[in-house]
Amino acid sequence: MRLGLAQLNPIVGDLAGNRRRILDAYAALVARGAELVVFPELAVCGYPPRDLLFKRRFVSDVAESLAQIAAAIGEVPALIGTVEANPTGSGRPFHNSAAFCHRGKVTAMARKCLLPTYDVFDEDRYFEPATAPTVVVHAGQRIGITICEDIWTHPMLSTRRLYSGQMPLEQLARQKCDLMVNVSASPWHHDKDNLRQKLVVDAARTLGCPVAYINTVGGNDELIFDGRSLVCDAKGNVIAGLAAFAEELRVVEVGRVIPNVPSVTPQLAPSFAQAEMPDTYAALVLGLRDYAHKCGFQRALVALSGGIDSALVAVIAVEALGRENIIGVSLPSTISSAHSRDDARKLAANLGIRFETIAIADAVAATEQSLGPVFAGRPRDVAEENIQARVRGVLMMALSNKFGSLLLTTGNKSEVAVGYCTLYGDMCGGLAVISDVFKTQVYALSRWINREREIIPQNTIDKAPSAELRPGQVDQDSLPPYDVLDAILHGYVEEGLSRRDLVAQGFPEAVVNDVVRKVDLNEYKRKQAAPGLKITPLAFGVGRRIPIVQKYVS
Repeated sequence: MRLGLAQLNPIVGDLAGNRRRILDAYAALVARGAELVVFPELAVCGYPPRDLLFKRRFVSDVAESLAQIAAAIGEVPALIGTVEANPTGSGRPFHNSAAFCHRGKVTAMARKCLLPTYDVFDEDRYFEPATAPTVVVHAGQRIGITICEDIWTHPMLSTRRLYSGQMPLEQLARQKCDLMVNVSASPWHHDKDNLRQKLVVDAARTLGCPVAYINTVGGNDELIFDGRSLVCDAKGNVIAGLAAFAEELRVVEVGRVIPNVPSVTPQLAPSFAQAEMPDTYAALVLGLRDYAHKCGFQRALVALSGGIDSALVAVIAVEALGRENIIGVSLPSTISSAHSRDDARKLAANLGIRFETIAIADAVAATEQSLGPVFAGRPRDVAEENIQARVRGVLMMALSNKFGSLLLTTGNKSEVAVGYCTLYGDMCGGLAVISDVFKTQVYALSRWINREREIIPQNTIDKAPSAELRPGQVDQDSLPPYDVLDAILHGYVEEGLSRRDLVAQGFPEAVVNDVVRKVDLNEYKRKQAAPGLKITPLAFGVGRRIPIVQKYVS
């Protein structure tokens, strides 16, 4: 069978636009000789629709869009991810389904069996699970259909314990399929592509038939989908691999050998160590580009401090939106060093972006003068320091309003974790581009960006990082060295380790206690932060739901 893989970038809720993408891809793949065209999970409405599903007309509008799509499907069938109303009247109101469309109508519905409810996933809130995967017979071929999580049951996965009874692959194994298709919307994080490939390879070996995995691509809110659809033969050999972080249409021969058709050399993912920098960069670029464009922004603003975080964000912004659409703004105060202003200007020149300087000394002085009578008798402290950051926030938001540009915040995961950022100051903005990137990773990415020529000024990379909110300030006045800080944060935030666990690993107890205390105390800041692009298994935001008001100490 010649299988058409449509690795598309849908927009959540854009039913008409997604319908056009689906039908255009269908026509193109049929023209290339596809005998079955497969689309990703929830391609009709986009993933994840979340509480759009509860809007009164949303699911019926999705059904109407699917009907229009099905009406345009001819002799070559299409398998398309969609939302389906639960017809039983009991259980959750909807199904996460895949519609098998043929000759102008939907001839079968396959429903998702396993509903992930962990990390960023909350499908159990909306969908009723199926009790078994569906097998469709077409052209004499038995095609087993699974949806994303249905194949995420490998013994090496800790999430397998969330499900009981026979797993979908075990059920399909008894039905002797000729082909199994998995339609997915699987967001990316570090090293997930290798894990995903192993699941597909092992599924093919378990079922003894070819397996086609079709994944969505693109950014939707915090999530970034990398595509990387792939096809395995019955022995688990990868015979086709689609692009990473880009749309692609591909016809792949499965199940039999056709003379004179060249074999496909798959572009397999390299190891984590090799792929970390280019994949991280590509993910952040795609996430920013799609967030901006899908929200209606063509332009973006970055406050350039001369530091490494704003430099990295500016580079990503130029790659995502084009240099002509980026404005870098320097906002020096009386404390700002000459090298910071020079580094910001040099970065803008290297990137070829518009560069503006707005001095804030007078605005800061006027604010302090207004507060003087109320602050009288109290020593200067962080309140006065934060005035600078908040004045910058006011000015950057004014520029965002005036120019209709998306303001990008520049805080990294290390800073966001411990609250080393100013609420209503440098946290102002519409998207936190690197809020899931630790400071040590910021340095690694910046050096990788400069691998061929200097884009980020070398002085920006070499100098000690500083918020420059008081004379002579450096980050390490308040924080441990970033290699130590990031290791503790990785353990506490991402792995869920306790203070005792971290001390047992050799970290100084006083340092651990200070870092953990700061993480816990600053939950309220993170709840008010701009949405951030997710690139790790556990990011701040929708996947981490720690109460603000809580007294547990681990």
